[in-house]
Amino acid sequence: MPRFDRSHTDDLAAYIKASPTPYHACAEAGRRLEAAGFERLDETGEWQLEVGGYYTVRDGSIIAWRVNDPDIDGFRIFGAHTDTPAFKVKPRPDTGSAGWKQIAVEVYGGVPHQTWLDRDLSVAGRLVMRDGREVLVHVDRPLLRVPRLAIHLDRGVNEGQKLNAQSQLTPIWGLGQPRDGEFLEFIAAEAGVDANDVFGHDLFTVALDEPAYLGKDEELFAAWRLDNLTSTHAGIAALIAAEDTGANVPVLASFNYEEVGSMTYSGAQSPFLETVLRRLLADDFEAYARTIAASAMMSSDTGNAVHPNYPEKHEPGHRPIPGGGPMIKVSANQRYASGAEEQALFRRSAEKAGIPWQTYVNRNDIPGGTTIGPISGTQLGILTVDVGLPILSMHSARELCGAEDPGLLADLALGLFTH
Repeated sequence: MPRFDRSHTDDLAAYIKASPTPYHACAEAGRRLEAAGFERLDETGEWQLEVGGYYTVRDGSIIAWRVNDPDIDGFRIFGAHTDTPAFKVKPRPDTGSAGWKQIAVEVYGGVPHQTWLDRDLSVAGRLVMRDGREVLVHVDRPLLRVPRLAIHLDRGVNEGQKLNAQSQLTPIWGLGQPRDGEFLEFIAAEAGVDANDVFGHDLFTVALDEPAYLGKDEELFAAWRLDNLTSTHAGIAALIAAEDTGANVPVLASFNYEEVGSMTYSGAQSPFLETVLRRLLADDFEAYARTIAASAMMSSDTGNAVHPNYPEKHEPGHRPIPGGGPMIKVSANQRYASGAEEQALFRRSAEKAGIPWQTYVNRNDIPGGTTIGPISGTQLGILTVDVGLPILSMHSARELCGAEDPGLLADLALGLFTH
């Protein structure tokens, strides 16, 4: 039996199931925030901000905050992202070969191709209508499959195979000759709208496997989109709980497009977050500059747990494991935003939360990925530290973490907001 209160991780599982795309993740976050008394604000409207909780959404990115004291001294920002590597449906998706109907897709982000083979997949995303409305859709049942070539026809498959992203990763969804427009007609019908009124779409493949606990003691947790819904969910939970922050404003900023570089009008490289923060101070530049100088940000994203079959791939002195608590990510070359001041910020937050923690550093000869931390820290000119959960199988269609770690990450976020 589990040795901890798994209510947070159970709730994370529900959040993941409700959030197959960034657009669904924002909608579900908004639903949870509104249930806790937060108000959604339209960016095009005039904001009259009083004590209370608020949020705004732009293109799969969400920023939420709580004002507990109208005399704002600083911001405590918990950053994350809403997107995940997957396959995105192309604008004209109907294709096929040799009597099979197929859907044309494009690789989105760093997808480990093999993890998507022979897996039941669905489709989810958003439709933008003629009148500008945005309609979410999720076909929550098996619909697509990328079939593996039988081993009899590929005897060297276990010796390693590089798949061609254009010709060998096209999913099937039926038999017969493809008809132009058929797939979008089907998706529109699932969404309850007229296909003729669909003027744009962002649709992605979705892994259907249910989140699950693993192991004799259920101490492991497996799901798709742990990277990075663990952080978005932790930020939501912490923000709702952050009722005693004085003149510091707790902020959750979870961005779309992190997995493809963040260079969009709603990504971490955009002025979205800066615009929101300036509006909280009535666009008073002097007040904004003073407040930013007194503020801090924690960029939260998953990191690599030490792999038992490949320990040589990890830095020998820094081998985080599931169950050991959140990590601080350190990089001399600033792939992660973590120097001495930032390390102290992390440790104060962890101390306030009363949780264990670990340190992650890449091997010198294996550069790791990066996060929104250096981007947002540079955009805002704000003290920023990179943190995250240690996981296995990062970017896979099925990732793995310690079952207790998501709750500890939420504790860390609350520690940032309240220390």
